[in-house]
Amino acid sequence: MPDRAVILDLDGTLAETAPDLMEATNHVLRLHGRAAITPEQVRAFIGHGARALIARGFEATGEPVPEGAMEALYERFVAYYAANIARGSSLFPGARAFLERCRKEGIALGVCTNKLENLSVQLLKALDAAHYFGAIVGPDTIGIAKPDPAPYRETLRRLGGTHLRSVMVGDSETDIKTARAAGVPAIGVTFGYTPRPVADFGPDRLISHFDDLWTAIVEFLDH
Repeated sequence: MPDRAVILDLDGTLAETAPDLMEATNHVLRLHGRAAITPEQVRAFIGHGARALIARGFEATGEPVPEGAMEALYERFVAYYAANIARGSSLFPGARAFLERCRKEGIALGVCTNKLENLSVQLLKALDAAHYFGAIVGPDTIGIAKPDPAPYRETLRRLGGTHLRSVMVGDSETDIKTARAAGVPAIGVTFGYTPRPVADFGPDRLISHFDDLWTAIVEFLDH
């Protein structure tokens, strides 16, 4: 059984998913006659789930989501996104090599994300990366989203137990708050999706490329 684990956020941390999330958002915006949001906008909007992404898209292009309309928009967003989930998405440079190294070194890997679990699994399968992960937990897995620590702890439980020495890797305030609430170290990636630099939220370490992540995690997991 592994005694160490690395838990990663998905969008903006493990994978560059903004192009496909932007297309899904613009799909629902077009249905309401709205202008498209830009790549820069979507990168600042991602991180709190699809409903928040839709809401921010509407606010950026005019009036807020009409009262009572969110669930229909959400269903259309999810259907479009699921059908086009990996057209423009890819693992960040160096991510696959890092995952391979963790696998060879016996370090358990998990994903803790605010993307729906089934969409997360679908995306990772499309990117040929699902097999690296012993647990993939979304906000719907146990009905609780980050930054509550419960999804993180559920990820650890599925990997073998909360006794595992672990570290959270993420790109946003949500991820840093999750790590703090769970009482684990936080590593921030500077290439992700956040309206403010992740450094502002006080991660224990910052990395700008996956090539630097191994040294960062070993510092925490081997002490």
